[in-house]
Amino acid sequence: MLNREKFIERIMELDVLDTHTHLVGDRLAARSFWDIAHYFWLNREMQAAGYPADAVELAEEERIEAFLAAYRATRNTLMNWVMTQIFRNLYNIEITDAGSVRAADAAVRASAARKDWAQQVANQLRIRRFVVNIVEHADFEGMECDAVLIPRIDGKLHEWVSLIHQAQYPEHALAAAQESIDQLLDSYKERGCPGIMTTLPGYAAQANQTYTINQGSTKDEIMMTLLHSICRTAERSRLFVQLFLGVERSWCGTAVPVNDPLRIVKLTGLFEQYRNTFELVVASELNNLDVVQAAWNFPNVQAGGLWWFNFRSSTYRDSMQYRLEALPASQCSLIASDARCIEWSYGKILLVKRLLAEFLFEQIEKGWLDQATALQVAGEWLYESAARRYGVS
Repeated sequence: MLNREKFIERIMELDVLDTHTHLVGDRLAARSFWDIAHYFWLNREMQAAGYPADAVELAEEERIEAFLAAYRATRNTLMNWVMTQIFRNLYNIEITDAGSVRAADAAVRASAARKDWAQQVANQLRIRRFVVNIVEHADFEGMECDAVLIPRIDGKLHEWVSLIHQAQYPEHALAAAQESIDQLLDSYKERGCPGIMTTLPGYAAQANQTYTINQGSTKDEIMMTLLHSICRTAERSRLFVQLFLGVERSWCGTAVPVNDPLRIVKLTGLFEQYRNTFELVVASELNNLDVVQAAWNFPNVQAGGLWWFNFRSSTYRDSMQYRLEALPASQCSLIASDARCIEWSYGKILLVKRLLAEFLFEQIEKGWLDQATALQVAGEWLYESAARRYGVS
C-alpha cells in the first residue's frame, strides 16, 4: 500500500478534464504578472485586506506596494495559497518583495512568448482537455487538442424570455422562440458539440407544472416553458444539458450565492420527463447535497464540478463525502476551474487534486475504501466521467 505522500503523487499523475473555463484559444497564457495577480477570486480576498479596487490604475510602484501588503495579509486564504503555488511551481519564484514581483512579471512575459508554454503547464498536472463555452474560443493555439465546445445559451434564453414577456401576442412569440431553439440546437449538433450550457437566475416556477403563456404570464413561467422546449430538442438531438445554478444578480450590484432549498427540486420535472443527460454545477453550498439527491433519484442526472462561491476546501470535502457514499463514481465530475488563463487552471486543479488525495487517503485509512477503489474513484471524478459525457476519446 502506498503511504500518504506516494498516494498524493499518484493522484497528481491522473488525467484531468477541466469542465468549465474562460480560456481563449489565441491567448491561453497570462501576459503579465497582473493577469495572474488580478484574477477575480484572488482579487476579492485581496480587496477584503485593503487592496484597492482600482489598483490597475495605480502607478506600478504604488500598485506593487499595495499588492504586497494585501498578499501578506491574506496568506491564510485559499486563493493566496493557489497563487503562491503557481509562482513557486511554474516559475520557481517566491513572492516576497517588490523585486520578486518584478522578477515574476518578467518570467510571465517570457513564458507568454513561448508557443509551447500552455501545453507544458497542462502537462504538469496531466490536464488533457478543457471546456469552453464560446465558439470563437475553442481553437487552442499551441495545444495538442482544441477545447471541447459546450455552447452557452443563457444570453439567448434571456432574450427569448424578454421578447415573449413584452410581446403583444406572447403565444406567437413563444412559437417563434421554440423554432429558434430547434434551429440553434440542431446547428450545435451538426457542429459536433456534445451538449449545451446555461446559467439560470432565481425562479419561482417549477418544471412539473404546465403554464399557458399569455400576457399575464410571469418571466419565470416563460423561462420554465422554454426550458421544456430546450430539453425536448436536446433529447431529440442527443445533447446533454449542463445547468449552472446558485448565482443570482438581482439582489444587488454584484453576483451573490443564494442557497435556495427548492432550486433543484423545482427542476426535477425536467429530469423525469426527458431522457437526455443533465449535468448540475452549483455555486451555492447548501445545494451540494440536493445535487447528489437528484442524481441518486434520476440516473440521467450527473453531479458536476463546484463553481464560483462553492470553490472552497470545506465545500469540496463535504461534497466529496456526499458523492462517495451515495453515487457511483461514474456519475460525478469534480473539476470546473473557471480559469481565465492556463496558469490559474493549473493552480486550482493542483488544489483540488491535493484535497481529493487527502480525502481518499483518509477513507483508505479508516477502512472504507481499498486503494484500488480509491484510485478508480479519483480517475472517474477527475477525467473519465466527463470524458464519456462529452464524447472525448
